[in-house]
Amino acid sequence: MTQEIKFYQTGTFTVGNRLLDPAQRTVQASIARDNSLTSGHRACQGCGEALGARYAVDAAMRATGGQLIAANATGCLEVFSTPYPETSWKLPWLHSLFGNAAAVGTGIAAALKVKAANAGLEQSAVRVIAQGGDGGTTDIGFGCLSGMFERNDDVLYICYDNEGYMNTGVQRSSATPPAARTATTMPLGPNPGAEFGKGKNVPLIAVAHEIPYVATATVADLRDLEAKVEKAMSMRGARYLQVFVPCPLGWGAASCDTIKLARLARETGIFPVFEAEAGEITSVAKIRHRVPVEDYLKLQKRYAHLFGSHPRPDLVARIQAMADKNIKRFGLLEDAA
Repeated sequence: MTQEIKFYQTGTFTVGNRLLDPAQRTVQASIARDNSLTSGHRACQGCGEALGARYAVDAAMRATGGQLIAANATGCLEVFSTPYPETSWKLPWLHSLFGNAAAVGTGIAAALKVKAANAGLEQSAVRVIAQGGDGGTTDIGFGCLSGMFERNDDVLYICYDNEGYMNTGVQRSSATPPAARTATTMPLGPNPGAEFGKGKNVPLIAVAHEIPYVATATVADLRDLEAKVEKAMSMRGARYLQVFVPCPLGWGAASCDTIKLARLARETGIFPVFEAEAGEITSVAKIRHRVPVEDYLKLQKRYAHLFGSHPRPDLVARIQAMADKNIKRFGLLEDAA
């Protein structure tokens, strides 16, 4: 008995979206895509940040009809996309300092507001995004970001979270998870790697500011990422999106595992995916197939010291407890309270 094979069909993991309804297709599946971050950049093979930025900015371009300006903090995304005098960006793009992308975005939005008023318009059709890595967002740029939230400036800030200062040599940031090895948190002593109890959860801090929209996303679910960007661009005021983007070089992971790692981060509960509006959680992405954090950690050399000749099951258990706390806190399982 033979069975007909259909390629590009719905409900499968085959490549492409040919039989999907056009409204369900990703930006990159459309011939009308913008490709705002185009060829010629110098990102590492398997770079999660390059993928996340391409989809996020393209979605914002589509949502605004191409009327978009970007402010970009110093960091990997800036360095690999704009080695002077070259650029891979195909939209108005400004390079800010490491810590003031939110402030620069605010300034652009203010200028657009004045121009619209002078033209007798209620608001400008041109929109603004600011973007940076976790170092330029959760650490150096945190004050500017909080100020943008407090003033409710009309900017969408996108943080590409690869959990460290990857551009300058893989140093710890306040988004680096506990027990992870970096150049400044070596796997030595009784408490190897980054310390437990440090760091900050910027998505929840953004929620506490009660701004119009806060969301998290991963590069493992690009339709979800696009939908959240489009939703954010349909709103006015301060908005924040944190995108989980694995870094093969900094994490010591295979370049082919970028999407797998992003998916495991969600399925373990390590990185909860949710939306919030005006200070209230409005939706969460449920875990479809729960897996232990060990499956996620073992794919990364930055955690190799937990599983080597002197394993540390106690530290793995503490990381599992963090994931379990997220699952309970956000209700990530169908049967979770």
